[in-house]
Amino acid sequence: MVDESRPTDTSSENFNMAEEKPMDEVEELRVEDGAIDIDVESAFVESTVEELTQETDSPPEATGSSEPAANDAGMATLQSEVNALKAQLEDRTSQYMRIAADFENYRRRNSKERDEQEVQIKRNTITELLPVIDNFERARAQIKPQTEAEMTIHKSYQSVYKQLVDCLKRLGVSAMRAEGQEFDPNLHEAVMREPTADHPEGTVMEELVRGYMIGDRVLRHAMVKVAAEPEPSSGAANDEAADS
Repeated sequence: MVDESRPTDTSSENFNMAEEKPMDEVEELRVEDGAIDIDVESAFVESTVEELTQETDSPPEATGSSEPAANDAGMATLQSEVNALKAQLEDRTSQYMRIAADFENYRRRNSKERDEQEVQIKRNTITELLPVIDNFERARAQIKPQTEAEMTIHKSYQSVYKQLVDCLKRLGVSAMRAEGQEFDPNLHEAVMREPTADHPEGTVMEELVRGYMIGDRVLRHAMVKVAAEPEPSSGAANDEAADS
């Protein structure tokens, strides 16, 4: 009979059973285990060899041809962008050159107009003052002071006249000296012609109203008397008639 109160030691029984197995069976199990390990390793090696073979057998042109094609496409795109930027730069440069030329022309035209406007304003102002100078000159030519008091008055207004003339000189105004010069319609205005043998024909005999220049422009034409060819005398005319 078996004593149920005692615990059954299955592990020890199993161990004893294992020890009781013959050596041939143990060796067979070890051989089988080794065969299983060898099969697994060989399967792994075979799968690796197959993958390498597939990668080696694949044509290299597939990957190699796609990369140069992509590079060529990228270079073409970059070149087109560069050409577009060059065209845009040339367009902007030409626009800038046109704007710069227009601005320079505007600046020159504006400067010229400003100078002409200043000269015109100056001419208009001085033209209004010229009759005052004429009156001073007439007074100096006609008035002959007799007493000391008259001489004092004469000197006083002549000093004002001199001050006015000096101001006009500083503004670039100069008086014409037409008397004795050849008549020039650009400078002179002939209001009288007098036949004479004392002066060559076309010579300014007398300056009736003085002319003035401002710079190289005429501010007021001089009114002058011009010498004309002398008329033949009555005796000379009779001699010519007798000769004919």
